[in-house]
Amino acid sequence: MRRIFLFIAIGVFAFFLSSCLTVEKKQYTFELTGKDSGKLTIKYINIMSNVDSAGYTEPKDFEDLLTSYINGSKIEESYPDAKNISKRLFEENGVLCGEVIMEFPSIKAARLYQFDSKSPFMFYASSVDGETYVESNGTYGGDNMPVVMFPTKLKTLTVTTSVSKPTDEKFVSLLGEYNKWKKK
Repeated sequence: MRRIFLFIAIGVFAFFLSSCLTVEKKQYTFELTGKDSGKLTIKYINIMSNVDSAGYTEPKDFEDLLTSYINGSKIEESYPDAKNISKRLFEENGVLCGEVIMEFPSIKAARLYQFDSKSPFMFYASSVDGETYVESNGTYGGDNMPVVMFPTKLKTLTVTTSVSKPTDEKFVSLLGEYNKWKKK
């Protein structure tokens, strides 16, 4: 019985420590600079906090954003083969945005796929990751085949996905926390 209580207590504690961060949209821009290499820019539009989550506080979530993503290694863990990763936060159109720029030595490192040199470049736009396809300069395969396919002649590939709707009352912008932090 004590073990069950201990596991429940650990689960509740972990739940309270979990991050409540989300974004409205993500924009991916892949610039192919070599045969199999290039630069990836990911723009996070309208960084928000989920107010329905237990343990929610805007300052805590903003601190998590700084600690885990901007100054931490969450991005590097997600893209382990990427090089020269730069990260920044900024305000644009009245919302908090983030930008990550990285060089990739192979398209696989940037999460792209190409069967052979004559096949299109492909990007998996899965709703499993909480992202929903919005638009791209490629061809989207739809819900049954959530892959964006790009002609091989393109050197810049773009994909925009939606993550959370800012009109939902359970989300609050972290722009205020960013402005406080910037003034320090």
